[in-house]
Amino acid sequence: MKKYELMTIYPTEDEKYKDGSEKVKAVLAQFGATIEKEEPYGDRDLAYEINKIKRGRFVLFTVKAPPAKIVEINTQFRLNDNLLKSLFVKLNDKEA
Repeated sequence: MKKYELMTIYPTEDEKYKDGSEKVKAVLAQFGATIEKEEPYGDRDLAYEINKIKRGRFVLFTVKAPPAKIVEINTQFRLNDNLLKSLFVKLNDKEA
């Protein structure tokens, strides 16, 4: 299992944020990933509009996941309507 940082952006509405966040956690668990840390970054302006939305709620996760499952996890994330964007970044051994 490798260590990754996962940045996620949700709509700012509380209901959509909670629903999107729960689905992200469920997908990670489904594919054998474990969440080590969840760090909310708050609401921020987006660099560009996503689905006519100008602000998003940012959350940074530190995750341990099997490298072979990252593509499948990203595919499942695209099906989540309450997740505007997500990005996995692999941490080096020194950063982890």
